[in-house]
Amino acid sequence: MYRTHTNGQLRAEHINKEVTLAGWVQKSRNKGFMIWVDLRDRYGITQLIFDEDRSPKAVMEAASTLGREFVIQVTGKVIERESKNPNMPTGDIEILVSDLKVLNPALTPPFSIENDTDGGEDLRMKYRYLDIRRAPVRNNLVFRHKVTMAVRNYLSEKDFVEVETPYLIKSTPEGARDFVVPSRMNEGQFYALPQSPQTFKQLLMVGGLDKYFQIVKCFRDEDLRADRQPEFTQIDCEMAFVEQEDILNTFEGLTRHLLKEINGVEIGDFPRMTYDEAMQRYGNDKPDIRFGMEFGELNEVAQHKDFNVFNSAELVVGIAVPGGNEYSRKDIDKLIDWVKRPQIGALGMVYVRCNEDGSFKSSVDKFYDETDLQKWAEVTGAKAGDLICVLSGEKNKTRAQLSALRMELAKRMGLRKANEFAPLWVVDFPLLEWDEETERFHAMHHPFTSPKPEQLELLKTKPAEVKANAYDLVLNGNEIGGGSIRIHDKELQSRMLNYLGFTPEEAKAQFGFLMEAFEYGAPPHGGIAFGLDRLVAILGGQETIRDFIAFPKNNAGRDVMIDAPAPLDSAQLKELNIKLDL
Repeated sequence: MYRTHTNGQLRAEHINKEVTLAGWVQKSRNKGFMIWVDLRDRYGITQLIFDEDRSPKAVMEAASTLGREFVIQVTGKVIERESKNPNMPTGDIEILVSDLKVLNPALTPPFSIENDTDGGEDLRMKYRYLDIRRAPVRNNLVFRHKVTMAVRNYLSEKDFVEVETPYLIKSTPEGARDFVVPSRMNEGQFYALPQSPQTFKQLLMVGGLDKYFQIVKCFRDEDLRADRQPEFTQIDCEMAFVEQEDILNTFEGLTRHLLKEINGVEIGDFPRMTYDEAMQRYGNDKPDIRFGMEFGELNEVAQHKDFNVFNSAELVVGIAVPGGNEYSRKDIDKLIDWVKRPQIGALGMVYVRCNEDGSFKSSVDKFYDETDLQKWAEVTGAKAGDLICVLSGEKNKTRAQLSALRMELAKRMGLRKANEFAPLWVVDFPLLEWDEETERFHAMHHPFTSPKPEQLELLKTKPAEVKANAYDLVLNGNEIGGGSIRIHDKELQSRMLNYLGFTPEEAKAQFGFLMEAFEYGAPPHGGIAFGLDRLVAILGGQETIRDFIAFPKNNAGRDVMIDAPAPLDSAQLKELNIKLDL
């Protein structure tokens, strides 16, 4: 037995007990006649003491050679520590070592294995197995496990059955690009890695399973942005004989359970907001409602003067920044520069100071008087001491720009508090969205999403106006889950694929198996998928998903630790019937 106790386990009640411990050398302090070593494992740190008067000579000699991250085993007696450390759970005791074995020596690590390390992100990703030894990373992985188990237990108690679906499937043209896998046995043919188990979970409903879930890896070959991974984990769920309200209630319950179980936070009913309302009030479909600064549309009160910037705009919209009148002109100029960055894309920003005496001072005083600016304050909800920030231009772009500014201001003002949780459902998404480039409709969610039942006829005449039976669960400005009621009728599914530009032959080739299944008695069904990586990060008080993934990829989609992706040798390529033109 390598150890009788872990390094976080021993307390004062163990004094005089003979124990065996194992772990990594965190650090060593050698005074010549006495050596102290901090021994670390997953559970904590225990201080070891080697004393020339009380420890065997050979043990003292071996202790003097120990380096950082050596793996060792020690046996000794638990004694009371002279200088107690109240900041350590094991701070009342230490181990007087009588036997020491070096299980494995170690090279000096390329960065310090400390909570506050000196290693940069790239270096720590290259040596991720060392990074995991640090308490913050290790604790994040343990936290992820805790969340995952809470999910499994909750859904199992609600009669959901966990079913594994295939990883080697068929490529489909909808959604992001697939990762493809060549088939050696079928020359010139390829599998795809699943972007989600969507069609399989629908087939499980046709199979009568009723309630399904799976914590599953998914893959998307997308252009990567910050904090997005090519492989990610979903909590994938589906239910039969349900309407939208059934699903919202079930997974509202799951979210409420997680917040209470993991964070000790109790949440009441989740607010509901339509997609159109979210876009109008917050400029995006995943609003953070922990703070105000709601949009005020100013077209009616700002497009009556000779200010052509506003007059020619499709939308003039502003927000009131609480206490923003304290900003200096230099501060405001920095905000204007921020919104003009290429990532945001605004051409400029108009501002209005709401003075404490009730007067107003704006960057467009040449065009607007106090009466006009008073109306702007009323529309945006601005009070004395606030600053009104106004953007204008094409509707969708301007909303996105002001939404980004709102979130940036909230971050700077400390309004996005990690220990506050504000969930909501966003519902009634558009079913279809028009793509100017391809000049055809695309499914806003996926082609299996059902339209609102009362709008089926509208699908024939005004497809762009049809709302989907779809919903997103938003938490603190992040979409943590999304789903829909599915189409379960072959004829309607055929019509939907037709709207999306599939010929009957293409629809049959891609999704014939699903539509055929619908002819054998498909029940009404729907579901949702949570992004586990994002959910865990938010519950953990952070928004960087990489910190909660054991072996993440970098922003270029590379695993710098194992150096993947990597070329195949010519023999492998030949076996797979792949020829590269180099």
